[in-house]
Amino acid sequence: MPGPNKNFRHGPKRQRRTEPKRKEKSNEFDEVLQLDIDKLLKKNKPEVDSAADAPTPPPSTLPELFTEIEVTVEEISSTGDGLALSENKDHVYIVPFTVPGDKALVKVVRHVKQLSYSVTDFLKIIEPGSQRRDDAIGCKYFGKCSGCQLQMLSYEDQLAHKKRIVEKAYANFSGLIPDLIPAIGDTFPSPQQYGYRTKLTPHFPAPIGGRNKDIPESELQVPPIGFTYKNQRRHLDIEDCPLGTDIIRQGYKSERKRVAENLSKYKKGATILLRETSSRTPKEVSADANDNSDSKPTVPITYENKNKPEQESGDVITIDRPTYTEEKRCVTDQNATSVEYIDDYLFTNKAGAFFQNNNSILSGFTEYIRQQSLAPKTDTSTAAKTSSPIKYLLDAYSGSGLFTITLSPLFKSSLGVDVAGDSIISARDNARANSLPNTGFAAADAATLFKDVPYPADQTLLVIDPPRKGCSEDFLQQLLTYGPRRVVYVSCNVHTQARDVAVMVQGDQKKGLRYDIESIRGFDFFPQTGHVEGVAVLNKVAI
Repeated sequence: MPGPNKNFRHGPKRQRRTEPKRKEKSNEFDEVLQLDIDKLLKKNKPEVDSAADAPTPPPSTLPELFTEIEVTVEEISSTGDGLALSENKDHVYIVPFTVPGDKALVKVVRHVKQLSYSVTDFLKIIEPGSQRRDDAIGCKYFGKCSGCQLQMLSYEDQLAHKKRIVEKAYANFSGLIPDLIPAIGDTFPSPQQYGYRTKLTPHFPAPIGGRNKDIPESELQVPPIGFTYKNQRRHLDIEDCPLGTDIIRQGYKSERKRVAENLSKYKKGATILLRETSSRTPKEVSADANDNSDSKPTVPITYENKNKPEQESGDVITIDRPTYTEEKRCVTDQNATSVEYIDDYLFTNKAGAFFQNNNSILSGFTEYIRQQSLAPKTDTSTAAKTSSPIKYLLDAYSGSGLFTITLSPLFKSSLGVDVAGDSIISARDNARANSLPNTGFAAADAATLFKDVPYPADQTLLVIDPPRKGCSEDFLQQLLTYGPRRVVYVSCNVHTQARDVAVMVQGDQKKGLRYDIESIRGFDFFPQTGHVEGVAVLNKVAI
């Protein structure tokens, strides 16, 4: 990312938008939180006997801003924050870093009276709830940093909480009757709960004194480098983030030092890119080691690191594996190449481009998607009775080819489509690197991709992995017009996923088809946070 000095690697901080933002249906985070608040208030609303002449209790008197108060937490919202009730149970306090039953001291920082809630800063626990596990907290900045919400929960409780998030998403955002929604599966766990993030983007404001031309360079002070305080825009200086992989943590220390040594280059704040990249060097392997034709290759595809030294932090971690030696490095230039291995599949991308940030879960995740890709032998859908088996894969929002490539051995032909031209270039390179001639990619807007699909719908699996905002209405209508036999919907936002899945379940009366939900399950890509990914599997049926 080009910085104030074009030869330096960290980019300028993004400027605040000045043009009016496009009006969305709602702020999704606020809407999710508000639903949890409203349901908590409704559940605790006192029953009033209309025949009785009992006076209505007066509304709660809210404390002055920045007052410290004691509250007891009732539940954790889908956003990861605790919710506590006022004395009259007619107002909610949002309390971060807490679990049900916690009695906490908090500071009230903002009232939203019209929506019956107040925002608070967490100060300390007075009495812990039964679920609270302070011994599980793995970061000294937890309780201040905005990055994590759930470190005070055991991992088992985190997974259960994320299952409830998915359940509430479909109950509150789909509009479907319960009979149409299958039981939500248990959350798929991450093998690593710390040390899993292969990408971090800490940031910092302008160096202290940097905007004053009269202050000499030698007197500039290092600004806080890290992330923001919870509920604030102020930066929190973070020396180390235990969510990062070992090489990311080493690279972070190196980049913090580099920023401190080059303060004069920053007239504004900047964001630091830290992206893990891997290279593998095969060892000599005996013929017997490769004798099992049913097993995966014991020597994976290799990639020679071609990044320039100035595009990386300079840190290297070497790992000795049975059949190869692996080197981990930390890329700091968004235009450099990052390399990721998932089992024996190799993926190269520009370091600044999107790719999943938890490599430890990707093997199990992609295997799960493979298992869901073909219709089960007990498939009784109308399409199954009248058509051949599924032979083709259409991957919308394909990015650099994660699903197109890892699923391609199952299909006669696979096609990935994405609006980003750079992603398509990476995807084609990745298909060649993995020797997958039956896999193709096309740059096109996902909203119009169904116009030229070369596959018969009743023999096609559609995989969709849209951005957080979900699928557009036009895309969903085109999906229903095309009518793929089976759909696997992967989402980083289970609330917009629930909304979109409902459109598919309702179907298209004119086409005479709709979709049944076969399964829904959450995946924990980001342990310690309130985030959960969702996978929904649907089958086409006739109306």
